[in-house]
Amino acid sequence: MPSSLSIGKMTLMLKTKYQVPATKRIFDFFFSALALVILSPLFLAIAIILLFCQGPPIFFCQKRPGLGGQMFTLYKFRTMKPPHGDQAGPEKDEERITAVGKFLRRSSLDELPELFNVLKGEMSIVGPRPLLPQYLERYSKEQARRHEMSPGITGWAQVNGRNAISWEERFKLDVWYVDNWSFWLDMRIILMTIWKVISGEGISQPGRATMDEFMGSEKDKI
Repeated sequence: MPSSLSIGKMTLMLKTKYQVPATKRIFDFFFSALALVILSPLFLAIAIILLFCQGPPIFFCQKRPGLGGQMFTLYKFRTMKPPHGDQAGPEKDEERITAVGKFLRRSSLDELPELFNVLKGEMSIVGPRPLLPQYLERYSKEQARRHEMSPGITGWAQVNGRNAISWEERFKLDVWYVDNWSFWLDMRIILMTIWKVISGEGISQPGRATMDEFMGSEKDKI
């Protein structure tokens, strides 16, 4: 985990400097509220299936850094069995994913609970994906700029390779989105996301169930 000093440094650099554009926040609020109402039967169905096939808990909850590096609790549907014994660790993720979990990831339905994060203002529909807290101290100064915008359920990196591209490529795409954001770019990304979900393209790295851990750049760190 990153030290409190490194997290504090990151937060100091960003949190007082950036805020969500009003147009983006209004769209996020009404879109997430409407989606939660419309998709409530699907939420219930997934919850029942997970309880029957995997048992509790239904949700995966984890602290993630958001706008300005400030921490919030991310909600997703649980897709893995809990780690135990020597199975803990990223190298065993593919063994822990359940059959139901694979379907949820393939269809991106595991992301639906993040609509609650959007409704609360912790995330946006579109933005750089929220990653692990320990990455905060591993970013270069340029990579850290991805936190100048609220994290999103989908994003520019997700529709341009998702988990099948390198970390460096993802972060370049994230920073490009921060610098070029517009309402119409968000609409384009949403439409592209629908196609990516249908095609299942780029869900994971070849031969891996999840993305390799980002270990950081050797130069220009915060």
